[in-house]
Amino acid sequence: MKIKRIDIDEVNLVSDLFDQYRVFYKQPSDKAASTSFLSQRLSNKESVIFVALNEVNQPVGFTQLYPKYSSARLSKNWILNDLYVDEAYRKRGIGKQLIKTAMAFGIQTGATFIQLETQKENYTAQSLYKAIGFEQQVATDDFLLFKIIL
Repeated sequence: MKIKRIDIDEVNLVSDLFDQYRVFYKQPSDKAASTSFLSQRLSNKESVIFVALNEVNQPVGFTQLYPKYSSARLSKNWILNDLYVDEAYRKRGIGKQLIKTAMAFGIQTGATFIQLETQKENYTAQSLYKAIGFEQQVATDDFLLFKIIL
């Protein structure tokens, strides 16, 4: 398994996975809109995307980070907004590798924390986040907010 950061020219590596991710969250499939959205984020330097590639360099998972600024800490931190692994590749540690890559990137960029949200019913994701060291911060009716200090 190889994980790499993509640039605008590689957006097609993750556009299908991003569309599947959206469908998982009960949004209608729209591959063209998904590709356009990701292209805009990368073109405007509004997000950072890492992709997991299998042995034959096919994309099997991704994570997307958005910057979050802290005036009190005078720092740029990261929101791990999207994490998705293709169903056929789950339970192989790919999600964990993607998160660990995001954390290393956060440290490299001087971030003090990474935060993320997940649905209250997504128990598998919650277990992974807690195992890595994320701590639950807030709960709403539908979502849980987690944070890890880097």
